[in-house]
Amino acid sequence: MKKRILIIGASGQIGTELTMYLRGIYGNHKVIASDINEAAEEIMESGPFEILDAMDYDAIQDVVINYEITDVYLMAAMLSATGEKFPMKAWNLNMNSLFNVLNLAKDGKIDKIFWPSSIAVFGPTTPKQDTPQKTIMEPSTVYGISKQTGERWCEYYHNKYGVDVRSIRYPGLISYKTLPGGGTTDYAIDIYHKALKHKKYICFLNEETTLPMMFMDDAIRATVNIMLAAPEDVKIRNAYNLSAMSFNPKKIAKTIQKHIPDFEVEYEPDFRQDIADSWPQSIDDSNARKDWGWSHKVDLDEMTKVMIENLKGEYE
Repeated sequence: MKKRILIIGASGQIGTELTMYLRGIYGNHKVIASDINEAAEEIMESGPFEILDAMDYDAIQDVVINYEITDVYLMAAMLSATGEKFPMKAWNLNMNSLFNVLNLAKDGKIDKIFWPSSIAVFGPTTPKQDTPQKTIMEPSTVYGISKQTGERWCEYYHNKYGVDVRSIRYPGLISYKTLPGGGTTDYAIDIYHKALKHKKYICFLNEETTLPMMFMDDAIRATVNIMLAAPEDVKIRNAYNLSAMSFNPKKIAKTIQKHIPDFEVEYEPDFRQDIADSWPQSIDDSNARKDWGWSHKVDLDEMTKVMIENLKGEYE
């Protein structure tokens, strides 16, 4: 059977780049993008696009049947900082959308699911350094609670019904192609824009807040590679730890100052500081590296160089 892919939440931070990457691999018309609103021109004009509510089971099923979908990437979610403002809305979106695709797979209508988890599944009682794959998980945000719950349901559907669902715990993701999307780690995107536009940034975390981060290109590769892995190599069916680098606002500011010497940062921590303080500072992702060959390519200095080179045209 030929592969046909549906991306739900194709307008989001990850979904936008994932859609174009997958279209590059499989061909534009084999990758159907969808979102609750219209997407960027690039996505809508390069291949099929459907307006689709991730919480509407019947609508998703119709798209799956009409396009003969084999694989679903469920990227729709309400992120950490936004979720704290709208807790029930975040819970309903994050959970109901997952059940929709799990049940479609259980009923044999799709073959394979990718569903993203997050470092938000960890909490203040989790070991902060080299956080293990299996450890204490007591998340303190709605986003984290929904992701932890989702992990358990993914594993349950795999064990009980044989659903081929795969997941990774994304760290903070950084890209020059999309604007910040309501996450606590999004300061690490916004800081580049403000550096180029104003040469000054007011950071909502304190300067020593170290968090696990990853350049988007690495995250997209990881997402596709776990879906390409043989089923027997995907030994963890809740979600894999994934890591590339860890840094704090002070450290990222120093790398920016190599390119923009008069760049300044002020620190005014807000409610997102408590969220960040509950998360790990570094992640042990040895299982992903061993089981399906994960390796990252981009470090902080390289990422800063790429971000500034690609964003500077917007502010000149």
